[in-house]
Amino acid sequence: MNPRHQLILTLVHQARKLSVAELAQQTGVSEVTMRNDLTTLEKQGLLKRVHGSAIALDTDDPDARMSINFPLKERLAERAAQLVEEGETVFIEGGSANALLARRLSHLRRVTIITISSYIAHLLKESDTQVVLLGGLYQHQSESVVGPLTRLCIEQVHFSKAFIGIDGYHLEAGFTGRDMMRADVVNCILAKGVTNIAITDSSKFGVIQSCALDGGPIHQLVTDDALPADYRTRLAASHTRLHLVTA
Repeated sequence: MNPRHQLILTLVHQARKLSVAELAQQTGVSEVTMRNDLTTLEKQGLLKRVHGSAIALDTDDPDARMSINFPLKERLAERAAQLVEEGETVFIEGGSANALLARRLSHLRRVTIITISSYIAHLLKESDTQVVLLGGLYQHQSESVVGPLTRLCIEQVHFSKAFIGIDGYHLEAGFTGRDMMRADVVNCILAKGVTNIAITDSSKFGVIQSCALDGGPIHQLVTDDALPADYRTRLAASHTRLHLVTA
């Protein structure tokens, strides 16, 4: 995917809906070129075109999510990698930022990575990093496993830190996820009693999804400095340590 397509996806994701004219102006191309770009991205299932505009799609496809805010996710992964010590065993749940974290750790640290994501395991196939891929019911779009067998596997393995993704955080609802079965797995991870670390960009704040992520405390949060002050205050009050990167 070329840089302009990445920028288009990021802009549409942030605004949820943008016209062809607005996208053409923000990317510096003609409306004809923009329509061609949107047609290409729609065919790939990355957005939807409607009445001269593009609207964002919520998808669990790791490649699609990786294209949204990619430079920021790289910075989030870089900061999160600094929280891992040489020789540690860590759990990396899934999602695009976590996949970038896993790849960075494979280059920088001698670690063992436990994951439910076949996408992450495949990403590290050329590395020397030891990867423990757990079993369960395979979700084709997210390329992750879920369900009772996955929970059983998590209960049987040991790790010192867990990195998870979230789909929303609200002052009233706390951390939430979109998928019930993935949220169930995350809650099992949170209940292990290790250091739990969430990685997300600030666009997820103010959003409430359907499934509560309340299986245990989230001790640290890696996000960007566009995080509003009221959320920083609330998270600090709940003893969640913030690691902020430049938005």
